[in-house]
Amino acid sequence: MPVDAKLSHTAAMILQAIRAGQIYGFSVMEMTGLPSGTVYPAMRRLERDGLIVSRWEQQSIADAEQRPARKYYRLTRTGKATLEAVYKRYPLLEKMIPSPERAQEVERT
Repeated sequence: MPVDAKLSHTAAMILQAIRAGQIYGFSVMEMTGLPSGTVYPAMRRLERDGLIVSRWEQQSIADAEQRPARKYYRLTRTGKATLEAVYKRYPLLEKMIPSPERAQEVERT
């Protein structure tokens, strides 16, 4: 997907949530307020388009915490570049879901 691609507001929110450290589906849902029927199909499309990649956590970790295994997501280089371009289209996105770097800047002021 080209960096200047037009992403939906939903896709942009999901990318920003992943950048902000919400790296598995349920945490993205909590951060964005989007339902699972929106988040998971969008994440599959973002992965198909090369903007995010995923990996399953080790089953032993999930077992130790007595929960199902999580699928963790991270932005690809293309995903990061696309997200930077999206800030021009959705300027309030970074304020809605601050990245860890932005949260630290706010704490210092």
